[in-house]
Amino acid sequence: MACSCSGPEPQSPAPGFRRALWIALWVNLAMFFVEGIASLQSGSVSLMADAIDFFGDSANYILSLTVLSMGMLWRGRAALVKGITMAIFGLVVWARAVWVLEAGITPEPLTMGSVGLLALVANVGVAMTLFRFREGDSDMRSVWLCSRNDAISNMAVMVAALGVFGTGTAWPDLIVAAIMGTLAITAGISIVRHARKDIAEAHACALKPEITMSRGH
Repeated sequence: MACSCSGPEPQSPAPGFRRALWIALWVNLAMFFVEGIASLQSGSVSLMADAIDFFGDSANYILSLTVLSMGMLWRGRAALVKGITMAIFGLVVWARAVWVLEAGITPEPLTMGSVGLLALVANVGVAMTLFRFREGDSDMRSVWLCSRNDAISNMAVMVAALGVFGTGTAWPDLIVAAIMGTLAITAGISIVRHARKDIAEAHACALKPEITMSRGH
């Protein structure tokens, strides 16, 4: 793999990326509180999963802002942490869905649908803001995937609300929650793979000057 850097100097973030991250951070924090309260009122697993996802994304955006001006190595490490976190989140959602299935809880569909629509509007706005950064390094890509997955999850919650309303059972909510968990796991794996490539490239670039000097002697 060829190195794309010429030394240990940190790479500058793409213009506008920091501002986009701040917008995403505040939107996600606000929606975490809104969906968290709504999930407790409605008893929806998919809505609770989406609220937890909002909180996780907020933490990830803070992490991205912290390492934004650092080198590729630290940004790759941050993306690695985010990827692992997303995968763990998916496993937690699966566990919660199994627990609710055994408890026999049926959610309230009206709250699910209305709050899901609000969250969808918020996440589509964030996704549009981050869209042009989707092909950047692993950290930028992880931010984009988080936003994309959130928008997909919001639409899924609305579908689940219609399903619960039509059937009077919790199965649509549980199925959507399981899909959301699987999506988080697969996205987390993708981010981890990309982050490992960035970390390996950063290590190779750091070693390149030392190899050149040793050959010069």
